Amino acid sequence: MKHSIHNQDPTKIEADAVIVTVSKGKAPDAKSAAGQIDRASGGLLSRLMESKEIEGDSDEITTLWGPQGVTSPQVVVAGTGEATKLDRRTAYRSLGAAARQLAKKKRSSIACCIEPHWSTDIQEAAVVGVSVGCVGQDLYRAEKKTNPFDQVLWAGIADDALAVGRVLADSVNLTRHLVNEPAAAVYPESFAERAEAVAAETGLQIEIWDEAKLAQEKCGALLAVARGSDRPPRLVLLRHQGGDDDAPTLGLVGKGVTFDSGGLSLKPSDGMFDMKCDMAGAGTVLGAMQAIGQLRLPLNVVAVMGLVENMVSGDSYKLGDVLTARNGKTIEVHNTDAEGRLVLADSLCVAIDQGADRLIDLATLTGACMVALGIDVSGLMANDQQWCDTVVSSASACGERVWQLPMFSEYGELIKSDVADIKNVGQGRWGGAITAAKLLEEFVGDVPWVHMDIAGPAFHDKPKAWIDGGATGAHVRTLVEVARNWSP
Repeated sequence: MKHSIHNQDPTKIEADAVIVTVSKGKAPDAKSAAGQIDRASGGLLSRLMESKEIEGDSDEITTLWGPQGVTSPQVVVAGTGEATKLDRRTAYRSLGAAARQLAKKKRSSIACCIEPHWSTDIQEAAVVGVSVGCVGQDLYRAEKKTNPFDQVLWAGIADDALAVGRVLADSVNLTRHLVNEPAAAVYPESFAERAEAVAAETGLQIEIWDEAKLAQEKCGALLAVARGSDRPPRLVLLRHQGGDDDAPTLGLVGKGVTFDSGGLSLKPSDGMFDMKCDMAGAGTVLGAMQAIGQLRLPLNVVAVMGLVENMVSGDSYKLGDVLTARNGKTIEVHNTDAEGRLVLADSLCVAIDQGADRLIDLATLTGACMVALGIDVSGLMANDQQWCDTVVSSASACGERVWQLPMFSEYGELIKSDVADIKNVGQGRWGGAITAAKLLEEFVGDVPWVHMDIAGPAFHDKPKAWIDGGATGAHVRTLVEVARNWSP
C-alpha cells in the first residue's frame, strides 16, 4: 500500500473515493475538506447534518454517491464525535471504519482529507486506522472480503505524522498477519525466521536459541511444554541499541505458543479452534520491535519471545511432573493447559539475564481475565506501581483499554505446592488471571515488571466497524508509546 501527500482541493482529487471528517453537532468548517465539498455540492453536507441524517457520531459512516462539483465518484463522511473529545482512539476507529467500508470493494486509490489542526499524534492514529481497516484476515480466500488499497492520498497531514503512522500501521499489520496465519504456517521455527527477516530489515540484533541451546541455558519449564510436539522450540532474542551502552534497558517479553491443544489437559474442539492466536504476545512484541527499529528510537531494548507448540504425544509433559525453571525454582504441574506461564517463566529470566532494567510481558494467558474484564480490555498486574502507571498512561494515550488488577500477597498463597516451590495453577477457578501473574512474579525478582494479559483484545471472533475479525494487533502501539516516552 503506497501512501503519499497530495494537498490539493478535495473536490478535484482524482481517486476512487474521498474520505472527509465531521464533528458531532457542528456544521462543516468552510476551510475544512468537508466544508469545501459542502460548498461545491451546494450545501449538501450542511443539509444532511441539519436534518440529522449525518450526526457526526464516532464511527458513523455515510457514503455520498456522485455529489455535485466533486471529481471523485463517492465521498465517505466519517464522524469523529465531539470536537473537544477527539483523541487517538477516535481517529483510529473513525478512519478505520471509513476504510473498512471502502475496502469491501476493490479500489485502486482513495484520498483521506483530515483536519490540519489535528495534533501530530492524532494524525498518526488516523494513518494507522486507514491502514488497518482495509486489511482483513482472509489470507487464503480466492475472493477477498477486504481489499487493501493500492494507493492512499493524504491531505491535511504533516510529513512526520504520515511517516510515523505508516511505521506503526505496518507493525500492527505484521502482528495481525502472524496471528491470523494457521499453525501450519506459523510455528516456532517459521516465527524465528520471520523475526530474522525483521531484524535484517530494521537493523536489530538477533540471536535464536534452538533446543540444544535452551537445554544448555537451563530453560526447563519452556522445554517441558515443547516436549509433546514434533516442532522444536525456539527462543528469539532481539536487541535495539539506540541508547548509550550503559543506559538502562527496556525488556519486552512475549508468550509464543504457536498452537495450544492444552496438552494432556486437552481442550475441547470449540476451545482449541482459535488457539493459533496463542502466540499473540510474541507477535505483539515482534511488531513493536519492528517499529522501534524503524523509528530508530533513542533507547536500548531487549525483546525475548519464547516459542513452543503445546501438543499431545507419548513424550508430553504430565500432570504431577515437577519442572525446574531457569532460575532454579521448581514448579509442580497441575494442569498442562496452564503452559504459557511456564514459557514466560524462563523467558522473563532470560530477559533479566540479558540486562533488562524494566520489564513488560504480554500473553494471551487466561480465560479468567476475559471473564473479569471482557474481550476489549487487557488486565495489568505489576510489582511496581510507578512502572505500571507508565504503561497505563501509554495505553490510554493510544486509546487501548487496560485495567489494573490487584496483586495482594494472599494470591501468592494459592500457588504454593506441597511437592515443589510452586504449582502452575491456583485453587479452583478463583482469581485465575492473578494467580497466573503471581507465578510470573516469582521469576522477575526486584526488577520493575508489568504483566499484560491480552487474551481478550488480541483476537476477536467477530469484526468491528473499524477492523475485521481475527487478530487486532492490540498493544503494539502501547509498547511503542512506552519506548517513545522512555524515561527510566
